[in-house]
Amino acid sequence: MSDSWTFLSQFTRHPFTVGAVAPSGPGLAADITAAVPSTGDPVVVELGPGTGAFTQAIQRRLDGRGRHLALEVNPRFAARVARRYPTVEVVLGDAAALGGLLAARRHPSADVVVSGLPWAAFRESRQRSVLDAVAAGLGDGGAFTTFAYRHALWAPPARRFRGLLRQVFDEVTVGRTVWGNLPPALVYHCRRPVRASG
Repeated sequence: MSDSWTFLSQFTRHPFTVGAVAPSGPGLAADITAAVPSTGDPVVVELGPGTGAFTQAIQRRLDGRGRHLALEVNPRFAARVARRYPTVEVVLGDAAALGGLLAARRHPSADVVVSGLPWAAFRESRQRSVLDAVAAGLGDGGAFTTFAYRHALWAPPARRFRGLLRQVFDEVTVGRTVWGNLPPALVYHCRRPVRASG
């Protein structure tokens, strides 16, 4: 079964956790994984790998270095990524449990978190719980990247999500629109989680 058909079939069954009808394209994958260091042994966490469009790009950038953990709530997607990328540690679970995932593997923090999650399909409480987990799991010099579909930027959940990003991170920059993606999308590049004082 092709990735496109798998994605579409899972979207029809689970529209609020899949959130897209097709996997992301190579242009978006290159932009969203640009924060993965090309040297050293970074800990990279991928949230919602789907059929592995970003997974492949992360693996290419790591080139055998570091650790790559992928957290996926959909069993079919998780099994597919685990078969295709045996060096990736695929965990079937909730993105809000990121802290426990890292602690269980004795990683004090992640260097990069790459998200393929459908933020615009989430309620505010869900957006907040996952973003808080990401911020808590990132090291001080860490980076968080995620994306949004261009056509949905006006929608209230997407606007709310942008506001939450700016509450949770000190630096939020918006990348170029990847017009060749289906549908067109852009990447949010976030750094310096805002730590609670006291």
